[in-house]
Amino acid sequence: MPFLLTPFFGYCSYRDESEIKTPVDLTQIFKTANPAIGVIHLLPLPTSPRWQGDLKAIISRAEQEATALAAGGIHGIIVENFFDAPFPKSQVDPVVVSAMTVVVQRLSQLVPLPIGINVLRNDARSALAIAACTSASFIRVNVLTGVMATDQGLIEGQAHDLLRYRRELGSDVKIFADVLVKHAQPLGEPDVKTAVQETIQRGLADGVIVSGGMTGSPPSFADLQAAKAAAGDTPVLIGSGADLDNIPQLIRAADGVIVSSSLKRKGDIQQQVDPIRSRQFVTALSQGLSVRTELVTGGSHSMAVK
Repeated sequence: MPFLLTPFFGYCSYRDESEIKTPVDLTQIFKTANPAIGVIHLLPLPTSPRWQGDLKAIISRAEQEATALAAGGIHGIIVENFFDAPFPKSQVDPVVVSAMTVVVQRLSQLVPLPIGINVLRNDARSALAIAACTSASFIRVNVLTGVMATDQGLIEGQAHDLLRYRRELGSDVKIFADVLVKHAQPLGEPDVKTAVQETIQRGLADGVIVSGGMTGSPPSFADLQAAKAAAGDTPVLIGSGADLDNIPQLIRAADGVIVSSSLKRKGDIQQQVDPIRSRQFVTALSQGLSVRTELVTGGSHSMAVK
């Protein structure tokens, strides 16, 4: 268990670090306790293999998608360099950071939604730098703790560096970290409960993200339940595969959702965001939350009657 040294009448006393870590209130960020966070997949950025040489086109499409997400009632946005694949496993080229900063700054002026950043595959330090300079609200970190085997090679969590960097910047950007991230395999066989606890207690994540095995694949309801039980007051977000059909059930075991493919035209990840599909998704999410509330209140009423 981590401890901090604090002065007490000229001596040092130990204080449990968990006593000073305040759980994140999603309502303060997203104006709702159960946000739907829409993903903007940026077109290939400079230096990526599919870069087309037109930054204005990238900005224009990002603006269109941000506007569509806002019009659809989505509660927040996360910007990713998704189409830069294949990704470096850690630090991206400085021009990628510059380009993403330009885009995020523009979007923050365009829509009144909280914005997050994910620099793939795992350049959390750059994501934090962009967020700090653009007043973004949060970042997504694919591997905060532990070691994952990926198509980029072995990726090691850098929580020790990231948390110190955030303190050095004087930033309050929240860190939402994947647990057993998609498109990767852990070294060893950690269970969801242990991985969540390690990510929160040792990685000091502000929220945890649970996904399926790959993009478009949802996590199991059992994994979400295990994550929620292990996370305590720390928010648990669905990280992949949520759609109109499964979100009413999945949200019963989570606090929010990061969604991309199902918001696109025809559900095709290559297409642009559709405001109508976005609105339908938010409606389905709300229906699931209503059912969850009924189940909780109904269960409480039954216990009271007994």
